[in-house]
Amino acid sequence: MSAVDPANQFLLQLIREAPNETLWWVDENILTLPSAIKGISAITNRYDLYQQLKQQHWPASFSDFDASHIQESSLSCVLLRLPKEKPLVHFLINQTAKLLQPGGKLYLIGDKSEGIRGFNKRAATRLGGSLEEKKISGGLWFGKITSNPAKAGEPLDDQNYTQLREVLDSIDTDDTAFQFISKPGIYGWQKIDPGSHFLIENLSEMLDQPLPLSGKVLDLGCGYGYLSLKTAGAETELTCTDNNAAALLCCEENLSANQLSGKVIASNAGDMITEKFDTILCNPPFHSGFATNSELTERFVSAAARCLKTNGQACFVVNKHIAIEQKAGRYFAKIRVHSENKHFKLIHLSQPKAI
Repeated sequence: MSAVDPANQFLLQLIREAPNETLWWVDENILTLPSAIKGISAITNRYDLYQQLKQQHWPASFSDFDASHIQESSLSCVLLRLPKEKPLVHFLINQTAKLLQPGGKLYLIGDKSEGIRGFNKRAATRLGGSLEEKKISGGLWFGKITSNPAKAGEPLDDQNYTQLREVLDSIDTDDTAFQFISKPGIYGWQKIDPGSHFLIENLSEMLDQPLPLSGKVLDLGCGYGYLSLKTAGAETELTCTDNNAAALLCCEENLSANQLSGKVIASNAGDMITEKFDTILCNPPFHSGFATNSELTERFVSAAARCLKTNGQACFVVNKHIAIEQKAGRYFAKIRVHSENKHFKLIHLSQPKAI
């Protein structure tokens, strides 16, 4: 997505024209947030977008798309730019079917490569109403679906989106099954991320200390908490932070299930963290919506430098094509590539600079 993304531009046009009692589902693929428009509320699962919405004076909530505060059959319009995950799209369409009043409209925007035309048809069946489709530009399509509860179809398969569930993965440092709690809505929710696994395999050597870790530890971009679960113990003062509401829910549940204590904090690349830590662990994201965004990596490196004690250590795992060493030079005096494999490299950072 670029700054002139046509999907984003068309969505903003719809927002400006939307009637009162409109809900906007705001997912990570939104580039530009307009000023609040009377009669429109927003729900987002991304803390950075929630911050921006509040700055623009939107009536917005931050959650894993929880709309329980909205009365059923009360909305006249719902807006959705397709998210990346099929279970999430189906969940939001199912929610919309409950929230729209008879004759209410669901507006879907997405690219043909993202499956927009299939989602349009399934949404029309779920809502029981008519479908109007329009090609915007290139592969971009717009669908307007009218709600007719009398003819509404069965809920779409959203893989029980809201349910936290135990997941077994055989990839682990001792080749045994590792059990964790996860759900749709988290990147790689059904597996152990191979980059995080690579970091854990080498972490004790990187830090020159045994696991579990002691002292103050920050899991920066924690996801469901894999790095925390594999490194924390009774002597660990643990803080976990992420931008994604679903990840925060699962991280809290995983800490509790494993009798680990720690703080779980919503933040945008660590912006809400004010403490200093002995150890920082990070497997930073490098995608923003549908696009690769190298600035994300630098924001995590910058946050690590700000939050690391003078004599602390930060351990990153990144895809081999991410030029983290060059970015880190602005923030750390010592940068070391510990090891790498076919896909990932491990970076040890220390001696943070004052920026």
